[in-house]
Amino acid sequence: MGKSRSRWLCFPFLRLTSSFWRCPLSRRSLLIATLCAVYLVFVVSYVGYSQQHRDRRTDRHKYRHTRGLETDGALLDSADLQTGESFVVPTRSNVVYITLKFKRLKPANIRGTIRPKLRRKLRKNKSASSAFTQDKLGALERDAGQIKRHFAPKTSWKETREVDYKSLDVNHRSHRDEVAESNISSIRIYSQSAPQWFSAQDVGAMRFLADAKVLRIREVPRGESPSPLLMFEGETSATARSSVCGGRCGVISSPVDTTEVFAYHLDRVLGLNRTLPAVSRKFRFLHDGRPSPVVLWDESLYPEGLAAGRATVRLTWGGYQRSLKQRCWHKNISPRPDSDCGAVHHYEWSSLALFDFLLQIHNRLDGSCCGFRPRQEDECAELGRHAECGDPERLQLANIVHRGHDPRHLVFTNNKGFFDRNEDNLDFRLLEGITELPEQAVSVLRSRRLRERLLQSLFLDETYWESQGGRQGIDKLIDVVERRAKVLLTYINAHGIRVIAMNA
Repeated sequence: MGKSRSRWLCFPFLRLTSSFWRCPLSRRSLLIATLCAVYLVFVVSYVGYSQQHRDRRTDRHKYRHTRGLETDGALLDSADLQTGESFVVPTRSNVVYITLKFKRLKPANIRGTIRPKLRRKLRKNKSASSAFTQDKLGALERDAGQIKRHFAPKTSWKETREVDYKSLDVNHRSHRDEVAESNISSIRIYSQSAPQWFSAQDVGAMRFLADAKVLRIREVPRGESPSPLLMFEGETSATARSSVCGGRCGVISSPVDTTEVFAYHLDRVLGLNRTLPAVSRKFRFLHDGRPSPVVLWDESLYPEGLAAGRATVRLTWGGYQRSLKQRCWHKNISPRPDSDCGAVHHYEWSSLALFDFLLQIHNRLDGSCCGFRPRQEDECAELGRHAECGDPERLQLANIVHRGHDPRHLVFTNNKGFFDRNEDNLDFRLLEGITELPEQAVSVLRSRRLRERLLQSLFLDETYWESQGGRQGIDKLIDVVERRAKVLLTYINAHGIRVIAMNA
């Protein structure tokens, strides 16, 4: 009895179970249904609470992670930060895409590519002597107005033969101003040296033509030519004996003759070295301030003076073709007296033909436009020279110039090229009779580095570069020359032209 009683005390649920099974069936069913309902309500409420708690934890995790991405740069890869790509952030329940937008950084200043700014110093110096500056600027404006009236289109240059610009010099400038202005040049050489195809004399001549202070400008008549030379004098020399130029001078051309500058750079890139240094420069008192080609004055081209004209070679087309077959002065062998040879070396004609073909300069070898279809506005068509093509002895070569002390080598002047001539209308007459071409120039064309070198060379002349529309305009000019170079290389292969070293 005692053991049975202690069993019910230790296990009270056994008593409930026995009483449960002794109750009627309907009552048992009601109790079971009630317990099931209570259990179901408990389970549903527990699941909902768990899901809500999990969502809250996810939101807090997303907030902390996003904030960490925005503030802590160490959480992100440096390479991804630079590229600005999207990041994928995994969470427990979903995937969150975060696009980072970073502030654009300034590009680094590469040493030697940016010109130092000197305008602040100039303004500071000008403000220090404002009274003198205002008076001098007023005088400069009055003098400039007088000069502009002298050179107006209504007045011929013949009426104003010489203009002295010494009155425009600012003689009381401080030494600091002079040094600052001397450092500003339109010839851009940012590295330690210029490109290898420019000599030290070339660089010095370019800097003189672009930056020299203009002392005077005058119009100089030349021989039988109806158009005089417009020259500026930039340096004077006590030992100069010439009546044309008292020191160092430049010849100013018309703004439309821009091919003179391109021809100079092409000549140096190809290694021909037959043109005179030329740059583009603005004169505020000439041509409405538009850039004009300026060519270095070379007095050796006029050994007998301007009245006698330049030292030229007089030759007909027929005589020129016969001299090419005789290979005049080849290997320094003197030609026979009855030959058609002149003083020019045989190799010079090969360099001239290659140079003129790339730029389509026809005024030297094909002045009558016999090798292409001329336009109505071309000089040969206007003067009726095209009808003379049938008689080679009547066709005169023109502008074949050499220095007085060096008749063996030509100097390429008046390089008026044409970039608007299509490949189907090129003047192949310029190559007629040529059986050899210079190896150095042809190697540049074959190396496919002509564009690279021309860009590097033309970039030096800032005024010319900007006047042609910058890189886009320069690329168009180089496109034309590259297409003609391909045509020339095809012509060389098709006609068996030899490419040899020419060191005449």
